[in-house]
Amino acid sequence: MGGAVIGPPTAQAQSVVVALDGGSVNAYSASGRPLWTFAARGRISPYVTRSREGTSYVCRTNGVFIAVNRVGRELWRANIGGTLSGPVVVGWDGRVFIPVTEKILCYTASGNILWSRSLENKISAGPLLDQGGGILLCLENGDVLRFDPFGEAVSRRLQSSPRVLLSVNQTVLALFTNGDVQSFDFPSADGVLHILPKLPSPPLAGAGRGGNAAVVLSDGRVVLLSGADGKTLWTAESHIRVQQGRGYVTSGSGGVSPEGEAVVIYDERGIYILSAHGATAINGDGRRLWFSSLNNASGIPAYDDEGILYSGGTDWILYAWKQEDRTFPQKQTLYGPAPEGSYGTGHPAPSARAGFSEFAGDVQIKAELDNIRKEIQAGRVGNNELEWLSYLMEAATGGIKMGKPYSPPTIRVDLRIQALELLARIGSMETIPWLVRFFRKEQEPLVKAAAARAIGGIGVDPEGFAIEAFLAAVVEGEPRRNEQIFVSVAVATGALCRFSGPPLFGTGSRLLTLLGEPEQQPRVQRQARHELESLMF
Repeated sequence: MGGAVIGPPTAQAQSVVVALDGGSVNAYSASGRPLWTFAARGRISPYVTRSREGTSYVCRTNGVFIAVNRVGRELWRANIGGTLSGPVVVGWDGRVFIPVTEKILCYTASGNILWSRSLENKISAGPLLDQGGGILLCLENGDVLRFDPFGEAVSRRLQSSPRVLLSVNQTVLALFTNGDVQSFDFPSADGVLHILPKLPSPPLAGAGRGGNAAVVLSDGRVVLLSGADGKTLWTAESHIRVQQGRGYVTSGSGGVSPEGEAVVIYDERGIYILSAHGATAINGDGRRLWFSSLNNASGIPAYDDEGILYSGGTDWILYAWKQEDRTFPQKQTLYGPAPEGSYGTGHPAPSARAGFSEFAGDVQIKAELDNIRKEIQAGRVGNNELEWLSYLMEAATGGIKMGKPYSPPTIRVDLRIQALELLARIGSMETIPWLVRFFRKEQEPLVKAAAARAIGGIGVDPEGFAIEAFLAAVVEGEPRRNEQIFVSVAVATGALCRFSGPPLFGTGSRLLTLLGEPEQQPRVQRQARHELESLMF
């Protein structure tokens, strides 16, 4: 690979991405074919996170955070003011939660900051996506915090900092190095703290699913705990325990080395224990299916949905083993798993200013849009997000309900366009279906063009809704074949294809080819050909 792997590989959709000590990020297919290399031009943190669309998020140690698309091209970068203090977490709608020293930030998938929150201490555990779509973390002073997607936090002070935090339904399990287990509920910060049965050995790592939690212990045992009362449902042995019994693994605490690190994957196939020394698969009922030993791994391996184990070796070679043929029941695609839930950003409740007959005049609307723009630029969206999204949608429709295109808008065209521009700044994957419906129904060409640009500004279209709507508009002959609409469609199509990569290239290339044909207006042709060339590599 031209360097040593400095963190766990990240496997997804028949490919794997690794970060190397030389400052580059490499991607390979499941068959070992090199896909792309991205040079970060500086030292990078060991954490690489991939979104559902295949975007890889990496960070230089000088605080430059970079989003790289699934073909190795930079999408955007931001200075987050420090190096990563833990793994980046991707939310249900593609938003990115970024932990920095004594701070956490939230960006949209297209690189616009939504909010940032200061922390009183350094992060000792987490962050992780909890089962409600928020993020959970613990500080060195024992504070456990839960941030919702919009930056609102609740906290709970524990006597000390736990080794492992787990989310089990609405319950938080805190596992301590002495084996103690405590549980409490969020969002109530003053709920009862439950003392659960003690673990027989210090915990290394764990994962929650449904109402249970799978935990690997430092002595190599794996236990499945009931999240309700902490009772052990079954116990199994991992490769760590087998290797310890054979004298292959030694450390001061009797656990896995180096640094007692391990990762637990808990999904509908079963439970997988990964460490620098090997991997173990355990069925949901506690029966061990297989285990594998690693002799020269540079760190914890990765295990993908297709049953392939990836490990970076100390010899600068990336190894892959086909461990099993079991896969998820649902058909796998070129994207990662679908989100577990929704934040409601695609269908927010009516804004506080709703009641279209009483919608404010143009002067008041402009003032409100200017204020929203100022706050967005300052990264202070936070818990205003749903209210502002609703207001911007109402303003964009011109003060009329969607689906009544013949009702006269009550808001000026330029203000409607501004609302769509701002919607693109804070919108997400969940907002795309609304914008697609808007694009299909809108009659005013300038506003329709702005809707297309807003879709391109958000960039995330894993289901291809927008691309199909754009293609239909071109193939069916958009009324008047408006130049501005088609130029905006070309720009948006290029943006969507660059962001989501090859899965959209087929339809996107066809669309751009149609827009580049001689019968199109010259400006449309030039833009379409420019976008098409930008996709060639």
